[in-house]
Amino acid sequence: MTSETTTTTPVGAIPAQPGPTDVTDAGVGQEHEQAPSEVIPGAGPVVRPGERATVRLREAGPEEPPRYAPEWLELRESADAAARAHDLLDPLRIRLANMPGKAGTVVHDLGCGTGSMGRWLAPRLDGSQHWILHDRDPYLLHFAAVASPRAAADGSRVTVETRRGDVARLTPDALIGASLVTASALLDVLTREEVDTLAEACTGAGCPALLTLSVAGRVELSPAHPLDAELTEAFNAHQRRGGLLGPDAVTAACEAFADRGATVKVHPSAWRLGPDQKALTEQWLRGWVGAAVEERPELAERADAYLAERLAANAAGELRVVVHHSDLLALARPTGGTS
Repeated sequence: MTSETTTTTPVGAIPAQPGPTDVTDAGVGQEHEQAPSEVIPGAGPVVRPGERATVRLREAGPEEPPRYAPEWLELRESADAAARAHDLLDPLRIRLANMPGKAGTVVHDLGCGTGSMGRWLAPRLDGSQHWILHDRDPYLLHFAAVASPRAAADGSRVTVETRRGDVARLTPDALIGASLVTASALLDVLTREEVDTLAEACTGAGCPALLTLSVAGRVELSPAHPLDAELTEAFNAHQRRGGLLGPDAVTAACEAFADRGATVKVHPSAWRLGPDQKALTEQWLRGWVGAAVEERPELAERADAYLAERLAANAAGELRVVVHHSDLLALARPTGGTS
């Protein structure tokens, strides 16, 4: 279904707390708990202690951590937008222009969160677009729909549909009619099997995939500190817990798509954080160090002193951080006879 909203929230801005009457999908206006101030390892502010991922390609179990808080997603949005690889847009535009039998572009945004991918990408593509936003959190779906862009690069109309629920057992049939699959910060919270499932679905449907901002396992902090490398190693180990790919995700995805006949392009998409991003840097630091200590508790005492020192430098505008990510564009062989 297409969302038609009457909100006065500016397009591209994250709206205030939603009410039950201004949602875009059945069941979306459920009561949502107030977010506390905790920071979780590697993610930022959370809704409830222990929450983590916005989407998964598996069935949720009793130990399955839920999703990011909108405050963290809002905090990182400008850094995400600045980091995303513009060099991948031209080959994507060429493929979309040559997709067979397409009167408009249909985009499936997996784990859409508050919709930052749509706000970034839709105004950079020509032609009418219909975005299908997937997330298991009705609160985030509200944000994504209300703050979605309304016009493409050439002024064509952009419409939005929300689909609540886990993206489980993704198949080519689920992508019938799709022009593009997108996701941000998704690959690194998947297992190898789940990446294979995603690649199989996209290539089976002949659908390109733009998968952005996957962690690369490298950070650079300036000035340097003797503990930087040890914390990085511990954080990366934490990201691989439970069989998740973490910093190995892009390599695994390249293999999965290439094995299925897709042409794969990868481009760096680093966060570059300085004095103008103090709030984001602070939350990232807390989560990064927290994850490292959770993985290696023996680091706790040294990490506490490290964190205090780094936070002080950040507050004084003296800290620079580069958090390396990668963007991946997989161009599957189109179905319908176009090469």
